[in-house]
Order: sequence, then C-alpha cells, then structure tokens
Amino acid sequence: MGKPSEGGFSAVSQRHTHMLQQVLTNSDASKSLVYSYHRSFNGFAAWLNEEEARKFAKMDEVVSVFPSEKKQLHTTRSWDFMGFFQQARRSSLESDLVIGMLDTGIWPESESFSDEGLGPPPPKWKGGCQPASNFTCNNKIIGARFFRSEPLGEGDILSPRDTEGHGTHTASTAGGNLVSGASLFGLGLGTARGGTPSARIAVYKICWSDGCFDADILAAFDNAIADGVDIISLSVGGFIAKDYFNDSIAIGAFHAMKNGILTSNSGGNSGPSLGSITNVSPWSLSVAASTIDRKFVTNVKLGNGESSQGISVNTFQLGDKLIPLIYAGDAPNTTAGFNESLSRFCFPGSLDVNQVEGKIVLCDEIGDGEAALSSGAVGTIMQDGGLQDAAFLFPLPASVLDLNAGNNVFQYLRSTSNPEATIEKSTTIEDLSAPSVVSFSSRGPNLITLDILKPDLAAPGVDIVASWSEGTTIGGLEGDNRVSPFNIISGTSMACPHATGAAAYVKSFHPTWSPAAIKSALMTTAFPMAPKLNTDAEFAYGAGHINPANAINPGLVYDAEEIDYIKFLCGQGYSTQNLRLVTGDESNCSDVAKTAASDLNYPSFSLLMKSQKLNTRVYHRTVTNVGVPVSTYKAVIRAPPGLEVTVRPATLSFRSLGQKMSFTVRVRANSGGNILSGSLSWEDGVHLVRSPIVAFGIPS
Repeated sequence: MGKPSEGGFSAVSQRHTHMLQQVLTNSDASKSLVYSYHRSFNGFAAWLNEEEARKFAKMDEVVSVFPSEKKQLHTTRSWDFMGFFQQARRSSLESDLVIGMLDTGIWPESESFSDEGLGPPPPKWKGGCQPASNFTCNNKIIGARFFRSEPLGEGDILSPRDTEGHGTHTASTAGGNLVSGASLFGLGLGTARGGTPSARIAVYKICWSDGCFDADILAAFDNAIADGVDIISLSVGGFIAKDYFNDSIAIGAFHAMKNGILTSNSGGNSGPSLGSITNVSPWSLSVAASTIDRKFVTNVKLGNGESSQGISVNTFQLGDKLIPLIYAGDAPNTTAGFNESLSRFCFPGSLDVNQVEGKIVLCDEIGDGEAALSSGAVGTIMQDGGLQDAAFLFPLPASVLDLNAGNNVFQYLRSTSNPEATIEKSTTIEDLSAPSVVSFSSRGPNLITLDILKPDLAAPGVDIVASWSEGTTIGGLEGDNRVSPFNIISGTSMACPHATGAAAYVKSFHPTWSPAAIKSALMTTAFPMAPKLNTDAEFAYGAGHINPANAINPGLVYDAEEIDYIKFLCGQGYSTQNLRLVTGDESNCSDVAKTAASDLNYPSFSLLMKSQKLNTRVYHRTVTNVGVPVSTYKAVIRAPPGLEVTVRPATLSFRSLGQKMSFTVRVRANSGGNILSGSLSWEDGVHLVRSPIVAFGIPS
C-alpha cells in the first residue's frame, strides 16, 4: 500500500483489520492478518482466497496484490584475489556501519562474529535482539529478528539462530572478523574475513528449510529500514524476473533506496541460459558469480595404476587401499521396479544395496550422492558433460569427471573381472582462467527492462571459504555427520555478500553518498573481463569484476535519486496513482518528464537492436565530480567493428567537487545477431571511469 501510514502499530493494524473485515465474509479478520507492515512502508500480509484478493486489488489505496510465493537461496582467498588485502586502507567510520543480512539467520558463536575490541552499537541504531531461547546479541551482532508467516517446518526453530548454514556464510563474507587458520578439514586453509571486518551485523531471518516467503521478506525490509541499517544484503531470488511492484524484493529495495540504503542482490543460479537473471530492479545492485584463482580437484586412482582428475570438495580420506568398483547400470534395484537404464544415473532408490554396499559406484550423471550413500556405497564417481567450473560437496567420497575421463573409468571397469579404485582427498590447483563467470550464474538480458543492463557486476562466488553454522552438517544431507565452523560452497549467494562488503567499504569513506553513487563507484572501477572466456559478455558479468580498493576513489559517479526512478517508472507505463501510493508524495506522471529507460542515469549502456539494419540511439547522462576539484576528463571509446560510439562533449572540465556535467552518447550498431561489446571511459590521468556498452538482438 506504499508510503508508511500515520499512527503506531496498533492504529495501523486496526486499519488493516478493518479493510479485511470489509472483504472477508466467512472468517475472522484478525486471524487472517499475518503481518502489518508499518515501520518503513504500508501494507499487510493475510490469508485470502482468490476472490478476496481480487476485491483488494480493486481498492483505490492498494498498489498491488500478489501471492506470498516461495523464493530460493541463491555460495579467504577471494578478497586477496581482488587485490583487496588485509592491509587495505580503512575508515574510522567502518565500525559505525550496520549491514542488514536477510538470510537463514546466523550462528552467533562463530569466531567471525566475536565483538572483541568493538564498543557499543552506534547511537543511530534503533534495532534490537528479538527474544529467543539460546540466542544473545553482542556488539558485533547488534540486531537479530526472525519472520515466519507459514506453519513452521520440521527441524526449524523460531529463533534468529541459523540451522541451515547459508546465512552464517554470507554474513561472515560481508562483515566477518579476521579468523586465522580457517579451513574445511584442512581444505582452503587461510584467514577468513569479511569485506568490512569492523562493521556491525543485523540479522533478519527470512529463509527456512522450505524456502523464503514474500510476506517474510517484506516484513524484514520493513524492519531493517526502520532499524537503521546502512546496506542490505539479500542472497535470495525467485525463479523468474517479475514486474517491479509485484516482486517483494524490488518493492523492499525501492523503499530502502528512498531511505538511502543500497540493496545488494544475488543474480540467480539459473545460468547459462540468457534472460535467466531474476533480481533486476535498477535501484538495487545485481551480482553475478565469478571464479577465483583457486580450484579444488579430486583425483581418482584406478586399479591399473591410471589416475583421472575430477572436481569436488572431498574432505574424506579413503587411504591407499583400493576398493571394489561397480557401474551403477549393473546394479539396478529390480525389486523396486528399476532397470539399468535408470540405475545408471543413480536416481534415489534405484541401486541394489546388495551389489553396491562397500563399493565405489560409477554414475552416469552428477547428483547429490545421497542415493549412493543410502545404498551402502563408500564412494561415488560421477561423469558429467557440463562445465567443470565449480566444485561441490557430497556426503561421501566423490569426484566428478568429464565424459572422457569417465569413459576411461568405464572402459577399465569393463576390462577386468575385479575392478578397483580409490578417491583421494581434494587438493588445490591454480585456476589461470580466473576470473570468469561460472556457468550456473544467471545471465542477462534484463527481461523486465531490456534497456537496463543486468547483472551490474561480478564478484567471487565459486568455492568460497567462510563461516558455517554448527547447528547443521556441512552438506545438510541425511547420513552426512560432518560438522565444521567453516564450509566451502558456491553460488551467486556467495557473490552477493562480496559486493555487499565492498559497498559497505565505500560507504565507510563516503557516508553521505546515495545508493546510486555507491553502485556507480563499484561498477565504473570494476576490472574489465574477457569476452573470450565469457561468450555471453556483459550479460554474464555486467560492468566487470568488482574492485573494492579502487571503488573508494572513482573520480566521477553516475548519481540518481528517487525522482529519477519515478521518471523512469512513469516512462515504463506505471500509473500516477500507483506511484503516489508507493512514493508517499504528490508525484504525478503528468508533471514530470517521462524518462526512457535508456536515459536513466545508469553507469552502463544497453542497446536493443530491433532490426537487422543499422540501429541508432542517443543516451543522456550526467556525472558528478567526486575526485579532484579542478580536473579534466577525456572520453576514450573502445568499440569493435559494427559498433560506432560518439560522445558529445568529448571533454569534461570540472572546477569544483560536487559539480555535475552532462553529455550524450550516440550509439550506432548492426550486430547481425551477435552481442557487440564496447566501453566508454572518462580518463583524467588518475581516474578511469569505465562504463560498458552492449548492443544485442532481441532474445529468442
């Protein structure tokens, strides 16, 4: 329902209950009401049937009505890899920053969240620690709340305590303390740390064993904004991109932006399909996942002396003894109706325990390993045709081989009556191709607004070592009893808190900067990435790979305020009525200049080519000087054949800090169906302010 309503919680809740009474016919309105959102915006969650929802949607004061759908979680060395070392310059204001983590909660006993050396919370802080058994806050974790609108799932507890691990991992990546000697049973040994180790953390538990529901996400945003967080980190997303005001994350992030808070979002794990990115609102930061220069590999040694190198995060040690090897296709569970065409994939229940028990089983597809474990196998070798660019945990000794190596194992197995093998503990090798965007990272284009490039940038999200909840196992699967204070996981969920930590780092030096200015600093100072390693180019990595050390001194920023997004939304066809309800003022699309999406003051340029002929567009941008008072920047264009870029004026001369200067960018392109990648850089001899330019055809 948009802007915050006048009155305290009781008054607002009564108004919401009254609205429900007008619509509900056969139920108690007070029992239907789940949440009254009142601290940062106005709205409520309630149990309704479809007819009742339609009635609410017709009310003048209602912006949107949508079902509370389930969203999914999108996981030492990483900061050093970016050149952001422990010795990086720090601001005295870092300990006044509060990072709001919307996730599965937190494990407060982790060393990453010790408050040693920290004073009391900053005076601005209005949050608190929600009462819960066996959970206390400290001067590091200064706020903790939990939100659950659905009936509680099995194994979940009504507490900010993390029983999944994901939230502890993301929180320690964004703002965890320095912890030396961190590893997963010796793997990835080093010093674990967050991007802003002195920052405070406020936890909003929205995700549970069965997912993360929209009603809870909005409740967390409502409270986090009012509590006074400085940055919001949300490694959660839907299955498809949605219209901005039918998406709880976009709605929450809009209200956060209005209050000067940047929301950092994971892009999603549905890549490499084009158009798969789900968190795409222009007022939030959308983050892709990239590799670092460390890769975990796991060797498989066969009875004939040959070895094959696969990938996995294998903490188990089988020793030097060779173990009998069996092909899953030779061990179908026929009593349960399976044959070899199914058992070879190691589907749950498909393996014959009597044949598999005590052996290593070769599977023709990558899985979670649970079927092999439950059948008594002591290890599993999986062959898979996908890209081997991320290693995963399994509940038993495991290695994932490519199809060539997998076929070698199969041929050996067929060549002897007594096949044997062993799976060694994982080791690390240097990944010389890093950074590249991992295959599972969701890709652009932004299907809601094709003229806004998404993702915004890439950050480390592959094989990341960070803290973990000791209230669960490292694999989270039945039969896996390994408990560790650290874990190694991958996902855009892990990339997001890296960007969150970097954004908090920038804000610690520039506390008055807007969310758009902070995002601009991160994007325009990003390391360029190579299209040769990422054929989807900017649709994979946006502006490039995050570079926190340079982001505190970007020289120029592309700034934007709430009014700029209002003009953008008017240009996208949103009604004046909806805008007023959302913004809480007298905004009127008839009174503002409707801004085309291409003219939103964004730090990137995206050209959708609607025909095979020459396509032309003129973009309008404004930059603000945040570098040297008296400075001159010259435009440097990099463009491949088929992409023509002209900038007017080509030189910007500033006389003071805070001075704004505008320019136009004319792009002409004929890609012939290909993605054309170029860039515009403003350079003054000290700063390089780089923005990507991408031209592309209509996605199929």
